[in-house]
Amino acid sequence: MNESVLSLNNVVKRYGEFTAVDDVSLSIPRGAIYGFLGPNGAGKTTTIRMILEILKPSSGSISILGQPSALNVRNRIGYLPEEKGLYKKMKVWAIIQYFAMLKGMEKKTARDQAWSLLEKYGLKDFAEAKVEALSKGMSQKVQVLSAVAHEPELVILDEPFTGLDPVNQSVLEDLINEMAANGQTVIFSTHVMQHAERLCDHILLIAKGKKIFDGTLAEAKATLPRRVFIETADDVDSLRAVKGVEDISPFKTNDDGSTSNLWQVRVSEQADPQDILQQCFENDIKLNRFEFSEPSLHDVFVHLVGDEAREHEFR
Repeated sequence: MNESVLSLNNVVKRYGEFTAVDDVSLSIPRGAIYGFLGPNGAGKTTTIRMILEILKPSSGSISILGQPSALNVRNRIGYLPEEKGLYKKMKVWAIIQYFAMLKGMEKKTARDQAWSLLEKYGLKDFAEAKVEALSKGMSQKVQVLSAVAHEPELVILDEPFTGLDPVNQSVLEDLINEMAANGQTVIFSTHVMQHAERLCDHILLIAKGKKIFDGTLAEAKATLPRRVFIETADDVDSLRAVKGVEDISPFKTNDDGSTSNLWQVRVSEQADPQDILQQCFENDIKLNRFEFSEPSLHDVFVHLVGDEAREHEFR
């Protein structure tokens, strides 16, 4: 996992006075599932297009699969663009075969691969149908399969979950996990944190073209403190004596400025929330609520990006 399949060094993309991507550097290890995360307009698609040399960076350098240009290794890359499009009059199996052949696969091998993928991912009954007869979700699945049919080393998916219902989102997540298990590297962009939280082992958080965070999911969550929420009308000051408790504060205030009965207990990485619960029992602190949860990726994004995250609210 230490070998880098893609690296960006101080990459900038400007359009006149507007900077779409601002000094982004990163290194993606082989076999990773790597998420480009951020609100719409953050610079994710522009970054992907520079990686694929659809766009030229204004400055900086990119290395992909050991080459300075994606054009040199195009047959080793699979790409699903943000703007989806298929040849509507072609049959479903034929369009997957066609895209696989464009990437260097022999005709018969590509045809066999098309039928195999359609059967595996629940589209065999539609193999002879024309693309124009498919629903939006089915078309999206066919486009994804077309992008990966040639079994590329590096797969880049730009907003791949758009248009998929929850069942097919789960199917796509399974496909991404299978590719990573086969040693393929998968990069996908999204503004929906739940997909990244379930899939990614590495993430890039980007907002207004700037890299906000680059690292593992665990490292991202470590940027936020661990918290226990307690709702009680009793005095909670005795909880400060519990090992690992770093701070206790009202979680919110009422409209009149008074504090509510909901408290936030910030704890260290080594703290055991059960010790806090035990202290509540021993000190006869009556609880209406006791909740401990690790911060979500959405929480991390709001924490790191701030106002930009609130302007582009997503769930």
